[in-house]
Amino acid sequence: MNQQNKHILDDKITFKELIERLFSWINILLHKWRVLGAFVIVGILLGIAASLLKKPVYHADTTFVLEQSDMGGLGNISGIASMLGLNLGSIGSESGLFKGDNILELYRSDAMLSQALLDSFEGAGEAQLLINRYIGFHDLDEKWKSEVDFEVLDFSLPREKFSIQQDSVLREVVKEIRKESLVVDKPDRKLNIIKVTVASKDQEFAKSFNEQLVETVNDFYLKTKTKKTAENQSVLQQQADSVRTVLDEKIKQLARFQDNVPNPNPLLQEGLVASKSLQVDIQAAAAVYEEIVTNLEIAKINHRNNTPLIQIIDQPRFPLERTEIKLATGIVLGAFLFFLLGLVWVYLQTLYFRHLQQ
Repeated sequence: MNQQNKHILDDKITFKELIERLFSWINILLHKWRVLGAFVIVGILLGIAASLLKKPVYHADTTFVLEQSDMGGLGNISGIASMLGLNLGSIGSESGLFKGDNILELYRSDAMLSQALLDSFEGAGEAQLLINRYIGFHDLDEKWKSEVDFEVLDFSLPREKFSIQQDSVLREVVKEIRKESLVVDKPDRKLNIIKVTVASKDQEFAKSFNEQLVETVNDFYLKTKTKKTAENQSVLQQQADSVRTVLDEKIKQLARFQDNVPNPNPLLQEGLVASKSLQVDIQAAAAVYEEIVTNLEIAKINHRNNTPLIQIIDQPRFPLERTEIKLATGIVLGAFLFFLLGLVWVYLQTLYFRHLQQ
């Protein structure tokens, strides 16, 4: 006993003692084979039950490449265009709103997810809102029936007419999808390839929601990315149409004046004033129109160059990729985990009885 205490105090153990303890535990485990066998059988049964009862999860994947342009400013703008109130200095400038990982966060935003959920899809031969499909498949109407009356909720109404209860249900569904079903990432951080994955036990919902979300976000991205250049182009087009109308009117006035006075007396200069005044107006309007048309063409080129290219590479198709617990996997995994649990049980039980004997 003193020798053993010495080993404990010195925090040392001999090789012989290590072998003796190892064989001692092996003998204990051999004597407890029935207990370990019972744990293994329970693990096998639970593994079989899990593989049979757990529904498979379907994965809908969309990958696309996003190409952005690096356009600079237009440089010097004419004085006439500035007088017309045109600010063309930023027509070709690129906003940093969607640079880097901001586009990934856009896919996770409440606004985009909500808009996608409120769209309809063709399921089981009839049109159905995605949010209604999600609520029905996940039995949320039963889980939340004590707090929400789903019979009076109509998600087909315009969003501004939603009640507080509708907004609350929509927000909770969005949270669940963002937490459990949605993955948005770049497979390679050096490339502009984005992968959007929707995982769900409902195969039709996974595919339809993935497609709708990608379409919603990409449309929003294109419109927002080109909003500034489109507005500048629209202003220039309006100015060009307005100046062209003025120019055409001045040309008609000059033609009417010449028709009324076909052969003016060259000795009377006062009679030529109206004609020359109209000619000056026509030249001024023509100069302004030429300048605006030039800037309009530049704006159109920059608008086209500033429009990003979104090219779909892969999109979800039936049958979707699925993950599930196969029968063999469930049996092996269940047996292994419960065998380890049995070892822990035997170990703790043995220590407990040894403590009682002392």
